[in-house]
Amino acid sequence: MHHILYLPKNSENYSCIKILATKSFSEKYVTTNLKDSTRKPRLEMGQMSLTEPNAICRMIGTEDLWGVSISDKSQIYQWMEFADSRLNVNASVIVFPILGVRPQNKQEIILARTELDTALGCLDKHLRNRTFLCGNRVTFGDIACASALYLPFKMILDPKYRKSIVNVTRWFTTVVNQPQFLKALKMDEMKLCKVAQVFDGKRYAEIQKQLKAKPVENQNVGNGGDAKPKSAAQLKKEAKKREKLEKFAAKKEKEQQKKAQPQKKVEKTEKPKAVQILYEKDTKPGEKKDVSGEIPDSYSPKYVEAAWYQWWQKMGFFKPEYGKKNVYDENPKGTFVMCLPPPNVTGKLHLGHALTNTVEDVLTRWHRMKGETTLWNPGCDHAGIATQVVVEKRLKRELGISRHDIGRDDFVKEVWKWKEENGSRIDKQLRSTGSSLDWDRAFFTMDEKLTRAVKEVFVRLHEQGMIFRSKRLINWSCTLKSAISDIEVDKRDLPGRTLLSVPGYDQKIEFGVLVSFAYPIVDGNDGDEIIVATTRLETMLGDTAVAVHPEDPKYQKFHGKFVKHPFCDRKIPIIVDKMVERDFGTGAVKITPSHDPNDYECGLRHKLPFLTIISDTGDIINSGTKFDGMKRFNARYVVLDALKELGLYRGTADNPMVVPVCSRSKDIIEPLIKAQWFMDCKEPARRAVESVKRGELKLIPHAHEKTWYMWLENIRDWCISRQLWWGHRIPAYFATVDDPKVDKGEKTDGNYWFSGRDENEARAKAAKKFNVEISKITLEQDEDVLDTWFSSGLLPFSIFGWPDKTPDLERFFPGTLLETGHDIIFFWVARMVMFSLQMTDKLPFTEVYFHAMVRDAHGRKMSKSLGNVIDPTDVINGTTLEQLHKSLENGNLDPREIEKAKAGQKADYPNGIPECGSDALRFALCAYTCQGRNINLDVNRILGYRHFCNKLWNAVKFATKSLGQNFQPWIKFDITKIDNAVDLWILNKLSCAVKTCENGLKSYQFPEVTTAVYNFWLYELCDVYLECLKPVFFGTDALAIETSKNTLYTCLETALRLTSPLMPYISEELWQRLPRRGGDDEPPSVMVADWPATEDHDWVDDEIDSNMEFVSNVVKVARSLRADYNLTKTKVDLYVRCSDDASASAVDKFSEAIKTLSYSSKVEILKKREQPPVGCAVAIVNDKCDVNLMLKGVIDLEKEIAKLQKKRAENDKKICALEAKMAKPEYKSKVPESVQKADAEKLQQSRCESEKMLEAGKNFATML
Repeated sequence: MHHILYLPKNSENYSCIKILATKSFSEKYVTTNLKDSTRKPRLEMGQMSLTEPNAICRMIGTEDLWGVSISDKSQIYQWMEFADSRLNVNASVIVFPILGVRPQNKQEIILARTELDTALGCLDKHLRNRTFLCGNRVTFGDIACASALYLPFKMILDPKYRKSIVNVTRWFTTVVNQPQFLKALKMDEMKLCKVAQVFDGKRYAEIQKQLKAKPVENQNVGNGGDAKPKSAAQLKKEAKKREKLEKFAAKKEKEQQKKAQPQKKVEKTEKPKAVQILYEKDTKPGEKKDVSGEIPDSYSPKYVEAAWYQWWQKMGFFKPEYGKKNVYDENPKGTFVMCLPPPNVTGKLHLGHALTNTVEDVLTRWHRMKGETTLWNPGCDHAGIATQVVVEKRLKRELGISRHDIGRDDFVKEVWKWKEENGSRIDKQLRSTGSSLDWDRAFFTMDEKLTRAVKEVFVRLHEQGMIFRSKRLINWSCTLKSAISDIEVDKRDLPGRTLLSVPGYDQKIEFGVLVSFAYPIVDGNDGDEIIVATTRLETMLGDTAVAVHPEDPKYQKFHGKFVKHPFCDRKIPIIVDKMVERDFGTGAVKITPSHDPNDYECGLRHKLPFLTIISDTGDIINSGTKFDGMKRFNARYVVLDALKELGLYRGTADNPMVVPVCSRSKDIIEPLIKAQWFMDCKEPARRAVESVKRGELKLIPHAHEKTWYMWLENIRDWCISRQLWWGHRIPAYFATVDDPKVDKGEKTDGNYWFSGRDENEARAKAAKKFNVEISKITLEQDEDVLDTWFSSGLLPFSIFGWPDKTPDLERFFPGTLLETGHDIIFFWVARMVMFSLQMTDKLPFTEVYFHAMVRDAHGRKMSKSLGNVIDPTDVINGTTLEQLHKSLENGNLDPREIEKAKAGQKADYPNGIPECGSDALRFALCAYTCQGRNINLDVNRILGYRHFCNKLWNAVKFATKSLGQNFQPWIKFDITKIDNAVDLWILNKLSCAVKTCENGLKSYQFPEVTTAVYNFWLYELCDVYLECLKPVFFGTDALAIETSKNTLYTCLETALRLTSPLMPYISEELWQRLPRRGGDDEPPSVMVADWPATEDHDWVDDEIDSNMEFVSNVVKVARSLRADYNLTKTKVDLYVRCSDDASASAVDKFSEAIKTLSYSSKVEILKKREQPPVGCAVAIVNDKCDVNLMLKGVIDLEKEIAKLQKKRAENDKKICALEAKMAKPEYKSKVPESVQKADAEKLQQSRCESEKMLEAGKNFATML
């Protein structure tokens, strides 16, 4: 059938673009008619006509575009709907005002921008590991979404914004730069927005003026409308619209003029800063803080946090030995052992580390308070590469020398010197956050004890054949001149052509492009060639094959032939391999086995020559061409020019790609073949997988199990050697044998390498193997060191003295828990499990809790170059913007990035960071911590928890004054002595808080714990209970005062114990100011007091809780009524009328609380038929209760009668609507029973409310 497609002349809009792109991607023939302007696109098919854009696309699109399988089709339809409803709608709201086709509505635009940001975030996440939205080709889902984003990418999504959606940008440029899509757009290349366009009022007015000036019949051309004459009503409507637009334009012009005029500066009065109170008593370090005398008027972190830590440490509270006769005896209450993930000695902690420390300290303090033998072991990692780089920079900066100038031994001495000078910085940070670590057991991964364990493991595994020497392809940093681990490689996504700075190059280097060139066929016909494409053109100098797919028909005639290398006398074979994707690019792939992981495997399969053409320093070598001696990236450009001269260059195209960057040196990683030490991890990995599957090792959250299995089941040999001077030197020696019977060995040959705990052991092994005397053996120790993760992987047992069977090893290994971030699940967690199983046949711990990753308030990863890496002590003590800038200047950041980082700091912290205190920081981090989610940490939110500390401080201050100096609490609290309803209610809430905290800590649900603590202190104790106690304490009932004082004391003391793990400083300060119950076993500190056990606080009372909830509603309604009549300070009588006995009983029990909380002069209960006195205002609590406020002589009655009449009229409308709904014939049969019941209850309540409002109106009328 012959189809005709009609499109409007202005087809640069969402619907037209996706239709044209679909047509371009499809093979069906459609005649496009651009002459006939229509209101909407239209597809004519004989007698049938389609006008809905997606329907048109479905009709003209091929099956490939719309999916073959049901799964594909479902996904494509979902993306189509996503483009229509989430991308296009919001993009139009933002872009159309800029285009001048609709007025600007700021609220709409803000909402649309938020929605668009969210949608792009979802899209970016989906595209993280995908080229296209569905499958491996362009589908209609891609076309629809790309069409919806065409104008945003063209007009508003500037380069800065695109950095936040790199995956979307990569995908978009890939889709729109397809030839078919470019044809639809009528352009050669899609150019992305450089500067975001904004709404221009003058431009908008001009465009509208032009539209108005056009003849009526042409006014709809821009929208694709038909030129039909308009009715009088339409013309009138348009005239009104024009009038509104003119007024709008005039208003905007007036606003612009006003902005242009100089504005008088209004001096803002600064808010008074929080008063900083200092602890100034003469307390020597380690002595107990003096808390005698008056409690200060307000909370001050510096005052509260002074002196306690030193006293805790001196008292031995942090050690497992505390309170134990013999720490090595079994404790019936249990043992809790955890190792602090060792921070690198090079740096300082940031808020991400603070989260780790806080979560671990909370758990440690909780287990300690439960009476368990508790050890939290601190330590520091030697951080091989990072430390060597820092010290090298220092030598260069201060002395102008390199490590090679002073030699290995002296350089290592310089590193130890640097460590002694700077290593204590991290310890100070940990102490400032209140971390209760056993400092006497602190380790450093280069300590003699740990070094001995490293040697032992290496030697044993080498003897078992699990560690071996081999020549393989590895990650190489040309700047560091070392192999590096995967974790030290940053995968940088590029959407296309990008210029990157590379160390050692003056100019930026081009990446993200695919360069095509031709290889001439040897002995072929004229013009016979194979075109290949590469992102790393310089590697063509090391090509040793060209691969094609065996079933690709276009290359079958070349099977077994050769191509000629254009720059040297090298014939390159054409091989066949199924790894080649024949539909990608030209279907032919150049093979460089020595410099690409995939090519390396291909080279092994086909036994190709391995030609290394890039040196350790990144220079071209061994290519046999004129390019030898050039830097690799300089050669890239020279090779390109040479190919052009030879006529072999075939083009350059943008290519989204991932560039591996060394995180330490920022150099581009070079895959090189090197002789290195490797570890075979297959067997320990298998055991690690089984331990999780059997439930012996729990990963929390469980979502990480899938990742665990995927990585360990596909594990590869681990390259464990590094070409550094700082670290654990590999205990392996190359043997030279002074005996003619023994062949001379090569250092690449593992048979001539011998491991030993010392040189004598290695020499003895060599002599035995070669059957010669020991004197004939000369040894040379390997210059390389082990990967830092090797020694870190041994920590669960090496820190306790393994391989010796020390008392600590017997008592504290295996540990209980590992708490860390999921970003090092493979590099550290899995390796600890593998090493422990292999070396001790035990798991290192039974649970692993992965906390969320901390990001800044904008959701960005912590990065020094962004200026968002915040030292926790800056949050604790507060700091100025100038001090933040200074910390950048004194750090190791590249000078070129310092200004960028400063700008980031200025944007986020224009006034510096306010003093928040350690407790507020800890509480905020726990409150934020949701399992499996990232934390967007806003420093201003932390300040909010400082205000919470102040509230807590004032509550205890008021309470201690109310208790009095001579108050002595009961030795054992007895709830049977309590009969006051409010006392029983607060004990019920305390019991609930205890249970919630216990369950929350058990399940690592920290927000549940912080919410329970926060709500109890703020909303239950302070807002309700303390207010209710005031009349009791000012009263004369001695028994009521005694019971309420003991209830209050119990709540304070128990709540402070609950709070202690979260906020140790303020808990200690306030707990020490409370009187003690007495007895021989009184703990000296709240941190070693008993954790509130649920069985000891089993005071849950559902009835009293329900009653108090009802009473709270009575108070809320009464307060609302008071607010309605603006009764701020005037106390009036309150009459509570109840129609059932249960409500009346609850009001009676809590009448004093209602009186206090509602600020009433008296509370009187009225029975069902009793009427309130004349002159009361009524408000409904529920259908069984109303409150009546005596207003006679206080308010304007006529105004109130009118207000009631209006309310009643609105309520009567609701009643009529409900009655009409329920009267319909099908209501009983079609509406669910639960809905019918809810409707009936709603109707009954509304009728009751109307009657009461009528009654109240009559009451007011009698008062006139």
